[in-house]
Amino acid sequence: MPINITMPALSPTMEEGNLAKWLVKEGDQVKSGDVIAEIETDKATMEVEAVDEGTVAKIVVPAGTEGVKVNALIAVLAADGEDVATAAKGGNGGNGAAAPAPAAKAEEPAPTAPAAAPAPAAAPAAAQPAASVSTPAAADGKRLFSSPLARRLAKEAGIDLSAIAGSGPYGRVVKKDVEAAVAGGGAKPAAAPAQAAAPAPAALAKGMSEDAVLKLFEPGSYELVPHDGMRKTIAKRLQESKQTIPHFYVSIDCQLDALLALRAQLNAAAPEKDGKPVYKLSVNDMVIKALALALRDVPDANVSWTDSNMVKHKHADVGVAVSIPGGLITPIIRQAELKSLSAISNEMKDFGKRAKERKLKPEEYQGGTTAVSNMGMMGVKDFAAVVNPPHATILAVGAGEERVIVKNKEMVIANMMTVTLSTDHRCVDGALGAELLAAFKRYIENPMGMLV
Repeated sequence: MPINITMPALSPTMEEGNLAKWLVKEGDQVKSGDVIAEIETDKATMEVEAVDEGTVAKIVVPAGTEGVKVNALIAVLAADGEDVATAAKGGNGGNGAAAPAPAAKAEEPAPTAPAAAPAPAAAPAAAQPAASVSTPAAADGKRLFSSPLARRLAKEAGIDLSAIAGSGPYGRVVKKDVEAAVAGGGAKPAAAPAQAAAPAPAALAKGMSEDAVLKLFEPGSYELVPHDGMRKTIAKRLQESKQTIPHFYVSIDCQLDALLALRAQLNAAAPEKDGKPVYKLSVNDMVIKALALALRDVPDANVSWTDSNMVKHKHADVGVAVSIPGGLITPIIRQAELKSLSAISNEMKDFGKRAKERKLKPEEYQGGTTAVSNMGMMGVKDFAAVVNPPHATILAVGAGEERVIVKNKEMVIANMMTVTLSTDHRCVDGALGAELLAAFKRYIENPMGMLV
């Protein structure tokens, strides 16, 4: 029996992913545990391991294909002793369907196959390679081949696809063909009903459709950059957050002099291994610890909101916003109130490195009870962050800077930092938020308390 390899669900909320790379080719022998492919989710690139042993009989979904649904058929293995050609047919439902047409460039979603080589639509419903997408027809009635991305861009720009000469395989219209037509203005417009039916992207400001936005700019003065999975997820989650969470903001100034002095002492005392210190604390590491201890001291603020219950957490799992190309991700320091500063520091260095490589596992960035967003290293004095559910709080950290303050009725210069706590007002009221910030300030200004 042929063995179907399907798109795995790499997290509980994953619905689709991009098949970034195949690490095997047809005819290769694989055994259980071999890494066979790399899958891109909205936040990470993850390796897929083979579960069974056999020979790769057919690669159904080419590398570079976007939007592959979970449980879609992506490849077929021939079991030991099984004929590879027979397994390739059996994995597509036994109908001998030919392989899909060669993929377009990696940035293109899965292309529509030519009429002579139908895509494996006859496979069982649980093993569909991708959601079906209708293929437009040319004016002469012939089938018009185009990628899903090209069709979407053409629809949004109000362009008739049949007026565009395709440069992809089998004359397929691809993204660059549509962009060239938009820039040159040489393609005939689509019928008016099609324009009227085009949905307006939800993420555009004030509900303006893309067509309405583009009319405000001279043709050729811009380029269209399709949203990737990460940007779509960020837009969706933050829009939902602002629409559903009643935000409340509390700011406070913290003096950093004692913390900076302790940090210097601790770093100077760090033991060495292979000629390098085993840790190097940052201010952000100490901010994470201070917030975790503050939540331990003010447990009523360490909560999540649901329609039925208040979820009161037993530990402070602190997410830390890390900027990566195309967006950001929030790896989580679990039980941060129990960890030493050096453990937090080393864990954050590992998370930061793997986050930029998109190598974090879903369990390393999903969940958490609060978050820290630090823009101080960029010179930002203060700002307000958006609560990311299921969190009820997020702490926005500004730059540490020398300021003139009044102390004992005298003006002195001190290192100061402004932090702003954003709260979900459904479960963290203003007074409770202020109590949490006051506890945080105590740890920052008396940092020895974080060591005991």
